[in-house]
Amino acid sequence: MSGSVIDADELERAILDAHEQNDAGRLAQLYHQAFEHKFSLGEVDASAFLLTQAYVFALESGHESASALQKKLIELGREQSI
Repeated sequence: MSGSVIDADELERAILDAHEQNDAGRLAQLYHQAFEHKFSLGEVDASAFLLTQAYVFALESGHESASALQKKLIELGREQSI
């Protein structure tokens, strides 16, 4: 799901641009990338928030990654398995 790796400032700008464009599919990808970055830094709470955003936008856009994102949220204890 992650696209090309970009730095944090570029990622923030890309997220803001995708919000302006109302591009939920792109937001799902970008928030997932932001999650991976924060998680790699050990910032679990911040990364879980970003993963939640990725999941919400994946659901909104019908993105194929929604189930994988939900699984990650469950693994982090942030979502309940149904």
